[in-house]
Amino acid sequence: MVERKEYLEQLWEWKDEHIIKVVTGIRRCGKSVLLEQFKDRLHLAGVEAEQIISINFEDLEFEELLDYKVLYRYIKERLCSDKMTYIFLDEIQNVPDFPKVVDSLYVKNNTDVYITGSNSYLLSSELATLLSGRYVEISMLP
Repeated sequence: MVERKEYLEQLWEWKDEHIIKVVTGIRRCGKSVLLEQFKDRLHLAGVEAEQIISINFEDLEFEELLDYKVLYRYIKERLCSDKMTYIFLDEIQNVPDFPKVVDSLYVKNNTDVYITGSNSYLLSSELATLLSGRYVEISMLP
């Protein structure tokens, strides 16, 4: 697996900042792998397993979480109250009304939110308006 150092460094620079990290790019450019590498780096830095919530919406294991209310409840039950919780939502555009979840997580204390998806879905004018001023985009190339 190739380490995408430049993108990892960008994510690391934004770590623990109160802003949603949005990783976009075409299919198969390495967005999911980047998140895995970033989670590994978090573990090496001392972040405990219970501080990381990671959901890939292309995995059938998480199919019941495609309902935004169920997803929000699932994440909320797993938040650490006294430490930062790192939330990774891979291919989030598969969840109808996902901006409601992302926005609700953004306003919580001790959350660090990372989402991935294709450029066309994630940065539609509707999402850009909803999250205006609340996100930073990291656009990946293959």
